[in-house]
Order: sequence, then structure tokens, then C-alpha cells
Amino acid sequence: MEKQQKPSSSRRKFLTDTGKASLGTVLALNIPTIVPASVFGKNAPSNRINVASIGCGRISITHDMAEIARYAGARIIAVCDVDKKRADYGPQAVKNNYTKAIKENGGLAGDWDIKVYYDYKELLLNKDIDAVHISLPDHQHAIVGVHAVRAGKDVYLQKPASLTIEEGRILSNEVKKNGRILQMGSQQRSIAPWPQFKKACELVRNGRIGQLKIIEVGLPGDPGGGNPTQMPVPANLNYDAWLGTTPEIYYTEDRVHSQDATPKGIVSRPGWLRCEQFGAGMITGWGTHHMDTAHWAMGMDHSGPIEVWGTAKFPTDEPNYKGLWDVHGIFRTEAMYANGVHMIVSNELPNGVKFIGTDGWIWVTRGKYSVTDSDPVANSNGIKPLDASNSTLLQSVIGPNEIHLYESTEQHANWLDCIKTRKEPVAPVEVGHRSCSACLLHQIAIKLKRKIYWDPVKEVFKNNDKEATALLSRPRRKKYDFNA
Repeated sequence: MEKQQKPSSSRRKFLTDTGKASLGTVLALNIPTIVPASVFGKNAPSNRINVASIGCGRISITHDMAEIARYAGARIIAVCDVDKKRADYGPQAVKNNYTKAIKENGGLAGDWDIKVYYDYKELLLNKDIDAVHISLPDHQHAIVGVHAVRAGKDVYLQKPASLTIEEGRILSNEVKKNGRILQMGSQQRSIAPWPQFKKACELVRNGRIGQLKIIEVGLPGDPGGGNPTQMPVPANLNYDAWLGTTPEIYYTEDRVHSQDATPKGIVSRPGWLRCEQFGAGMITGWGTHHMDTAHWAMGMDHSGPIEVWGTAKFPTDEPNYKGLWDVHGIFRTEAMYANGVHMIVSNELPNGVKFIGTDGWIWVTRGKYSVTDSDPVANSNGIKPLDASNSTLLQSVIGPNEIHLYESTEQHANWLDCIKTRKEPVAPVEVGHRSCSACLLHQIAIKLKRKIYWDPVKEVFKNNDKEATALLSRPRRKKYDFNA
């Protein structure tokens, strides 16, 4: 039985402080600062967690910066991006998010300099920085995460955890070795803004639908397209560093991100999301969210499937395809777990997770809420965020002696609290690695076009499957590797 985890007294106090109307310190550049007496207490600059933003793109600006800005227990003091335009806009983005937090919640006014970096390794040398949030393309997640924890920083890492299963294992091991707090951006585990996920998982874990038999996971797919025409590398972009460990390849804007330096351009959906060199497509991009929910409900956070198979269509399968983007389009994959649960993942299913048991089913999704404008959400199609075969299932109360899952009010708040208490966060690195690796196994199966057999304990393929084993890793350029 999973032990019920209630907020500690220090955590309750921290969340109370950060959840009330007086949350948020404001970056008031060019505004004279009136310093209230309260800043000399628990929210004094010396007591706050100094955070740096590595990556100044869509998710960083619209989500991570925005959420961190709401909490008086932390302040963003530095930004970094290999694109000079984005890095230079970073301080303004920070200011905008603090100003928004003040308008929405009230708060304390503060005034501090935002340092700008173009190389994250230089940023990591700054001893004033306690923690970083990493909002970069998928191929950079594990590499930068490892360098950050080795530098003694606590980390909030956007999902997926890694580009490959091998890199995810390295990341998880390094976090443990260095004793750092790493929170994955698997925010469906936190109550805000989606309390329905925790509720659904607790109901499944406590047998409200009987024995769990089938899990259906609906994900979106990505279309082909993109302009493959070679272009000069913009003077403001360190393209070689952006490629990182991946192979050298010519520059074209649709392979990277928009060069429109306006806020609208910076937060537009980047083309790298649809290039296999930098990620696996929606199977990990959105898949890690729903796979994480499925594992949580099964109680298999540190495990994975034992068999995976499926099919997919790739744009490059089309004759005479002239586009740039090459991640999977429509697909259907299936998996078996050691506990007998059969998982089906497909873009033809509604976006969300459906748990089917011997005594009924429970469905959960985000509903109409989205983190960014490009999130696939239910529009006006009547899909409920939480539904069940019998409405009385959703009214069931989890008893004091039943399984109570980790309670986190909000993902970033939980991360900041755990930095102070040194307790494990709601979505620690090993959990994020397992969610990501399960998705990558689905991608390996559709690439090989056959069933694969996995040992989730040893994290190896069974039957000496050399072809599948070769896909656990990718060659990495040494000058950007883990030990560079």
C-alpha cells in the first residue's frame, strides 16, 4: 500500500504563503521599489530560491516562467538561450510574467537584475543560482539536466526526460548520485489545474472499477510538411550548439524555430518538434503525459511494459515526399504489462486516458484547458474531463486506510517546496524516465514494424534482440556530450 502523503507543516506553510493573494515578487524594472518590512522576513532576497531559465522559447515563457513568477519563495534572476534574440528578450519575458502575477494575485514589489547568458555552462558557474528550469528541445533535456545537477543545481525539467532510453538512465543515475531535486514537467500529477487525474488514478488504484484490464491512451499525431530549403544560419543563432549532440545538418528555419523575434513568434510552435533528429514526435511529446498517468494508476512508476507492438505511418513513407518533417503521423501501438494490463495507444482515440476494469471504466482528460495555444484539447465536442461507466464511481470517497497518492497543489510549487525540504517531488526523475522510456519503446516497435520484448527490471531487450538494442541509444557528438 502506498503511504498517504500529506503536506508537511513546512510545506503547508510554504504553500499557504505562495498560494494567497500576496504571492509573487515583481520584477519592476524602471520602477522605483518600495520595500515593505515583510521582505526582511521569510521572503527576504536571502531566503528566496534563485532560479534561472535555460531556454527562452514557447514553454519557458508561457508556462514555466509564468508559474514560478507566482511564488514569493523564488525569483528568476537569469536567462539563457543559444538564440541571442530570444535570450535578450528573456528579461522582458520575466518582467511580463511577474507583472501579470501581480495583477492577478497582488504581491510584493521587488527589483533585481536579470543576467543574460548565451551558453548554459557559463550560467551554471554562477554560484548565486540555486536551481534551473530547463525548457529546451527534447534532444537537450538529459544532457543539460546532467550538467545542471553536476553543477549542484536543482532542476525542473520539461518532459520528455530524454531523447533515448540510454540517456534517460544516465540522467536518473546522475540526479541520485549528486543528491539533487529534479521535478519532471508531468503536471497532470498536480491538483492545479487538473485535479481529475489524481482522483481517477486513486479510484483505479483502490479497485473502484474492479481488476484493471485495459488502458486506452489517445494522443494526437503530427502531419508532414515543412520547408526543407537550405538557408543561411542567422547571425543571432549558435546553430552548432543548438544541434548539440545530434549530427551536423544544414540549417533551415522549419527545422529549428521561428526567427520572428516578436513575442508571438517566440511562443509559436517550433518545427523541431516534427523532426526525428530531435525527438520522437507526439508519442513522447504528449505521450509522456498520459503514459505517466497510466503508470500512476497502475502503481508501476518504476517499471514498464514487457511486450510492445504496433504500426504507424510516416510522411517519408509517401512516394516523392518533399517535406522536412519526418516524425510519425497516424499510429496504433499496443503493449502488455507484467500485471496483465493491455494498453492501446492511438491517435484515433480521444485525447486522454481510459481505464477499463472488470466492474466498469473511468475516463480522464484535460478537457478544454491548455498550457499553450498549440495543445490539442477538446473543443465543443462534449467530452468530459472526468467520466465513468457509472456516475456513482466518481462520488466514491477514498478511505483513510486506502491508497492515497502524493498530493501536490501545483507542479512548480511542489518543486520549490522540495528544494527547501529536500523531499522527493511528485514527479521525480526516475518516474519521468520510466514514462519516457515506455513511450520510446512504442516508437522503437513502430520503427522496427514488429513486436519487441522488454525486461523493465534490467532495462534490456529479451532474446538478444540486437536490432532493438541498437535503438536504445544514438551516436552523440563528443563536444556536447555528458562529459564535455
